Amino acid sequence: MDRIWLGQYPAGIAAEVDIDEHASLTEIFEKTCARHRDRTAFSNMGGKLTFAQLDSEARSFAAYLQQVLQMKKGERLAIMMPNLLQYPIAMFGALRAGLTVVNCNPLYTARELEHQLKDSGATAIVVLENFAHTLQEVLARTPVKTVITTQVGDLLPALKGLITNLVVKHVKHMVPDWHIEGAVAFKAALAAGSRHTLTPVPQSHEDVAFLQYTGGTTGVAKGATLTHRNMVANLQQASAWIAKNMVEGSEIVVIPLPLYHILSLTVSLIFFKLGSHLVLITNPRDLPAFIHELGKVRFTVILGVNTLFHALLNSPGFAEAAGRRTLKLAFAGGMAVQQAVARKWEALTGAPLIEGYGLTETSPVVTGNPLDIKEWTGTIGLPIPSTEVSILDDAGKALPVGEVGEICVRGPQVMRGYWNRPQETEKAFIGGWFRTGDMGFMDPRGYFKITDRKKDMILVSGFNVYPNEVEDIVMTHPGVMEVAAIGAPDERSGEVVKIVVVRKDPDLTVEALLIHCRKHLTGYKVPKIVEFRSEPLPKTNIGKVLRRLLREQSASTRPAP
Repeated sequence: MDRIWLGQYPAGIAAEVDIDEHASLTEIFEKTCARHRDRTAFSNMGGKLTFAQLDSEARSFAAYLQQVLQMKKGERLAIMMPNLLQYPIAMFGALRAGLTVVNCNPLYTARELEHQLKDSGATAIVVLENFAHTLQEVLARTPVKTVITTQVGDLLPALKGLITNLVVKHVKHMVPDWHIEGAVAFKAALAAGSRHTLTPVPQSHEDVAFLQYTGGTTGVAKGATLTHRNMVANLQQASAWIAKNMVEGSEIVVIPLPLYHILSLTVSLIFFKLGSHLVLITNPRDLPAFIHELGKVRFTVILGVNTLFHALLNSPGFAEAAGRRTLKLAFAGGMAVQQAVARKWEALTGAPLIEGYGLTETSPVVTGNPLDIKEWTGTIGLPIPSTEVSILDDAGKALPVGEVGEICVRGPQVMRGYWNRPQETEKAFIGGWFRTGDMGFMDPRGYFKITDRKKDMILVSGFNVYPNEVEDIVMTHPGVMEVAAIGAPDERSGEVVKIVVVRKDPDLTVEALLIHCRKHLTGYKVPKIVEFRSEPLPKTNIGKVLRRLLREQSASTRPAP
């Protein structure tokens, strides 16, 4: 295919990368720790791990899994916790022992957790005790044999850790009662592992590194099988994309998105490989505490999604934290960035939001904007090295430049398939291309733009309306805090556009909002139903608005005049 986007690559970025440079994530981990031993690798809540300490602790945990639990290469270890220092130790320890990591959302219901543990076949789990009660409820119905529990303050400095654990448990009452017979404390596991020798486990590109579950909001969650090849390839690709602008061993990277999510996981690994200091934020929804943490470090990179950047911009104290102008890169993924947010962010921080695109099934990075852009482009950027992207119709035929179709991907970062689901895997591919389920187009320069999710598209009298476009316009009104656009049934046109709005200005009226929309949207795209809500819109764990849930809740609406 004609990769016209290569003509837009910044100088020095090659069309292809060497994915065979490293055999596994374990090899990358060990080489990085050896190269940056005395530098800080991770910090969180006043605690920190140097690369040397992380190397030692991960080795102890790997030895515990291998020598004490007798776990064999390819067995699955689940991890269920927010961003804490325990997370990288457990993850890298599992990988060093040759295991497959199964990342679990701590906010899972008992039903969701049971499904994931049974589907993955996980035989051990590391869980923050705040969520152990959920595990207790389903444990007997899963293949899990060993439960390793940890507390929030376990790896903080001694006195601070003790106080933190007491406050979490007895003051904030964040740990529901639980009892799991034979549960092992994480610190005890590390101590036990330190008394054993780790036997190196040969690993290759074909070994499975992660089972990353996806699709839970639309049906039964499926495990994307991400091999070491997939992950190493994406690290090589993304590292090449950012290398010119980043300095090895010097970047301070804020990670507020949870490590159990593929975007945060891979971005963290990319910057880990560069010897960066990764600042883990445990609860980014506590904005005052989050901003307080930002004020402590001269961060150069921050990862987020549109809703998080929007929340920061509207929070007291953020302007001061961002005013030091040390920021080099603000990377936005996971959902579309709204123009109003991008413009305000750039004006305040002096750095544009660099929007990219990816999916769980692609490890995840597929496209990105060049880091040297002067302002937000409104696109998801260009395919990164060793990646092909095409716009296909339902029959798998490539569509011309500028025409909307399904975004499809080929590249070494694309998953092997869905775990134990051959039929689902077959449906996900067409002619060797992975079908993303996202609609979009390529412009004449080779930049790609998402119009919307295929399933979220609104059909008004035969015309396609993409919610992102409507939301982007509504968000430019100064009286709007949040908005989501969904389809609502209509006898005449099949569907009409409905918007659910959280007001910044309590005096904002339906008519004022519609006048604004009519200035910028053609008639069939203008909302016909406006619903105001006082509570924040429902979101996923990384901040994506749950349009599906809003459609289900589509009651108490107010017809537009």
